Formats: sequence, C-alpha cells, structure tokens
Amino acid sequence: MSLARRGRSIAVLGFLLAGAVGIISSTQTWLTVERADAGEAILVPGASALPLLAPLSLAVLALGLAMSIVGPVLRLVFGVLGAASAVFLGWTTLQLFLSDPLAAVGPTVTETTGLAGSAAIADVVVGMERSAWPPIALIGWVVLLAASLVVLVTWRRWKTGGRRFRTDAPHAAETAGPVDAIDSWDDLSRGTDPTR
Repeated sequence: MSLARRGRSIAVLGFLLAGAVGIISSTQTWLTVERADAGEAILVPGASALPLLAPLSLAVLALGLAMSIVGPVLRLVFGVLGAASAVFLGWTTLQLFLSDPLAAVGPTVTETTGLAGSAAIADVVVGMERSAWPPIALIGWVVLLAASLVVLVTWRRWKTGGRRFRTDAPHAAETAGPVDAIDSWDDLSRGTDPTR
C-alpha cells in the first residue's frame, strides 16, 4: 500500500473513531451530582455537560465517511475542520478538570429540581463525581487531532498519488513527446566525457 493510501486510511479511521467516541460519550454519564436534600443523585450526560458534543461528533463522523470519496482539496478542508473540532472539544472537555464544573451541571440540575441561578444550584449541589467518560472523550479528540495532522501532512501526496511517470508503461517512448537534443546531450555527458 502506498503512502498516500495508507495516510488516507489512517485519517478516515481516525475521524470515524473520534466521531463514534463523541456520539457514545454524549449519551453517557459524565458527572454524578449529590444533592443536599438527600434526594436521588442527578446524572449529567455528556450532551448536557458539552452542548456541542453530539453535533460536532456527528459532523466529524460525516467528514470521515466523506473523506474516502472526495478529492484532495476537500480532504484538506476536512482536515482543517477536524483539527479545529479536536481543539475545541478537547479544550472544553479539559475545562471539567481545570475549573469548577458547576456551570456544566447547571442545566441538568435546573431541569431536575426546577431551581435556577448559580446560587440556588450551588445550595443544592454538595458533591460531584466524574465518570470515566471525559478521559475517554479526550483520547478521542487526540486521535482526531492526529488524524487531522495526517491529512494536512499527506494531502499533497494524495493529490499526486498514482500520477507518477512509469518508464515500463507500454508505448512510453511514443507518448513521451519530442526529445530536446541539447538537454539529452547534457544529461548524457554529466560526469563523463561521451567522446572517450
């Protein structure tokens, strides 16, 4: 398998894997909220923690499917879009670890308890436990970013792949075009003296 085809296969698989991880993650519990009133715990799915998770994951999945049939220029565009999606999703997912995730659970708490406003929600929430899905999603975004870089690095090879001149092609001499005598003599005499 040529480098162009191998690169395309890696990129397509990376996009499909990352898109599937995102779609599955959007339906799984990312945060479990413990309530101050000792009521039933509130489960916050990925789609609530990151509202753009599901749409962007579907878009990445579609880009991966389309990448196997479109031309090199569109593959380049898809690579840029995939990289942008990976950076955005990765950074917003990372915010759950770097900052207080209270804002991420707010909509779900409001929907469950009817309480609105950061102060009211803070009074209800006494503890939060993260699930294993945010790290899994982060791995998916890393895969997506790597696949996007493969697209950006190898797209020119995809563009020129399969168009190399083959000297063993039948009738190659007939289709090669006229020969420049001066250029041919220069090529022949490079490094040697043809008169000896």
